[in-house]
Amino acid sequence: MTSPDPRPGIDPAQDRDPSLSPPASPTLAQAFPFWLRLGFLSFGGPAGQIALLHAELVERRRWISERRFLHALNYCMLLPGPEAIQLATYISWLQHGARGAFLAGILFFLPGFLLLCVLAWAYLDWGGTPIAIGVFHAIKPAVVAVVAAAAWRMGRRSLRSPLLRLVALAAFLGIAVLGIGYPWIVLGAALAGVLGMRLWPAQFPGGEGHAAARPGADARPAAIDDTTPTPAHARWSALRTLLLVSAFLAAWGLVLLLVRHEPDLLAMAWFFTKVAFLTFGGAYAVLPYVYGAAVDRFGWLTGPQMMDGLALGETTPGPLILVVTWVGWLGGVAHHVLPHPVLAGLAGAGIATYFTLLPSFLFIVAGGPIVEATRGELRLAAPLMAIGAAVVGVILSLALVFGWHTFWPHASIAAPFSGGIDGSSLLLAALCLLALRRWHVGVVPLIAVCALVGLVSGMLS
Repeated sequence: MTSPDPRPGIDPAQDRDPSLSPPASPTLAQAFPFWLRLGFLSFGGPAGQIALLHAELVERRRWISERRFLHALNYCMLLPGPEAIQLATYISWLQHGARGAFLAGILFFLPGFLLLCVLAWAYLDWGGTPIAIGVFHAIKPAVVAVVAAAAWRMGRRSLRSPLLRLVALAAFLGIAVLGIGYPWIVLGAALAGVLGMRLWPAQFPGGEGHAAARPGADARPAAIDDTTPTPAHARWSALRTLLLVSAFLAAWGLVLLLVRHEPDLLAMAWFFTKVAFLTFGGAYAVLPYVYGAAVDRFGWLTGPQMMDGLALGETTPGPLILVVTWVGWLGGVAHHVLPHPVLAGLAGAGIATYFTLLPSFLFIVAGGPIVEATRGELRLAAPLMAIGAAVVGVILSLALVFGWHTFWPHASIAAPFSGGIDGSSLLLAALCLLALRRWHVGVVPLIAVCALVGLVSGMLS
């Protein structure tokens, strides 16, 4: 006869099942293959990338607990910049300090950066062939549908009160009709959130964000668990913070000095630094700002080229903000920043990507200790919700611009509807939108199918 376990409340199976014991925290060398592999598999935009990080780090490997994962995600959502790469950087920083942060962050975007450079080079060399023209003509309607679906999806999640819907409408009219700059849209939305929370708090329902999500069914202990003490490198230190900020300023200023004699590269450096601090709400939110400057102000590329870059960015791994790599490559070649076109493209792509992503590392390694010190406390919910509402209006304006370029390909500002509407593109965009919303087809398969249709069309033309 087996005697009962003398320890009340302890399941005897816990002593026998190793899955109920926390796994050993990986070394930096052990983590390297995972982050490298993740860089090649991070398709699906920020939602898909965050889901992949959760599946791998929380459920499968148990490197971090559900609550600490969600806590990190909440604060990455508050930061400007690509939240998925910042989340990966944060978790690796928590494990291994600054070395881990740079390892995970660089490996997360490096494959996508290299692939977009190759695609940009091929695009400029062979993009004028009938087959390439057919492919890009067919994927443009898919891009319009993807952006419109993103606005719809974010709107359903964000516009949960009349005031938030009013903020979204004001943002749309401000950027699409009045031409107000994106930085002022963000600032105005944040102020509306602060004021609205004081006067009409009921207009900001459920400001818990991701922290409101329930922990998953997998409640097994993790290497960094709910009760795991904050490691020494993740505790606040004024000296360490000063050194990190100084290092960031040196890394930022040194590259500025290197390109100071090339006006276009210097303009890219300053512009994409501003982009880095304005990407609240993800890449879609800041794309109208990038589009307006890159196409209309600096002339780095054309509107159709920007759409082609967004389509390729949607189908390559890494954060969607890497569309700036495409902008930089085409801008560097168009303005001949270096004598050889490949070197000019690499210089432009490198500058655009470097200055866009560099601040993200500072936000994590310098701001992370503050985040760790505030576990269990959420602030800035109302401004964040108002910015999220404004982002819906901004994304909708982007869909409008892309739709105009696609459905009226021969139009101009002076004659916005000249040349007649492209009925085939309009029909294809409607089918793509139906596939995304009704049949839940993924973005990558959708664009691949449209590219195949364009390939056949180009071969037959």
